[in-house]
Amino acid sequence: MGELFRAIGLGLLVLLPLANPLTTVALFLALGKNMSQEERKRQSLMASVYVFIIMMTAYYAGTVVMNTFGISIPGLRIAGGLIVAFIGFRMLFPQQKEEPDDEPHKPSDGIHHHPAPNIAFVPLAMPSTAGPGTIAMIISSVSTVKDSVYFSPWVITVAPVLIFLCVSLILWGCLLSSGAIMRMIGESGIEAVCRVMGFLLVCMGVQFVINGTLEIISNYPLKL
Repeated sequence: MGELFRAIGLGLLVLLPLANPLTTVALFLALGKNMSQEERKRQSLMASVYVFIIMMTAYYAGTVVMNTFGISIPGLRIAGGLIVAFIGFRMLFPQQKEEPDDEPHKPSDGIHHHPAPNIAFVPLAMPSTAGPGTIAMIISSVSTVKDSVYFSPWVITVAPVLIFLCVSLILWGCLLSSGAIMRMIGESGIEAVCRVMGFLLVCMGVQFVINGTLEIISNYPLKL
């Protein structure tokens, strides 16, 4: 059991800085400000489940899927970067919703008559938590882990599932705490978080594109 706990601790040490649940919480604060408490709980649970599924898929079938569709790690980074940058731009410059003047304003009863947007998969699960960096790390570590001589075969079989489960549970707990954070910072604070998070997402997206481009250049040098 000690060997299993050591493997889980090592996996969390590698994945948590890449997954960065706190960044996902800040994104959830910005995008879920108009959701009801029940909807935020549902989105939090769904995002955690999606993260677990994405990580499991990347570990057990990531290489096969990418080879089948001809997707490279640099391509994954660039595509993820474009998605992150697009979300960031929309948060920096939100579209103003115009309300017709002839429609009487009804008092807010806490009930949403329009369905809340589903943000659990995009962008909370992917690319915020299980983003290009996380997926690339999982795919690249598959062969290393399976050929490892430091852990028993049963630990190598069980540990990945438990590691991904722990990451999902940590994310779920962090997202559930967002309701208390919303009540503490208020609407103006959430608006400020939205703008700052949008700018950071644009920077992150551009950096993903830069990293993917540099990786392409290093792997496929131009021949003069």
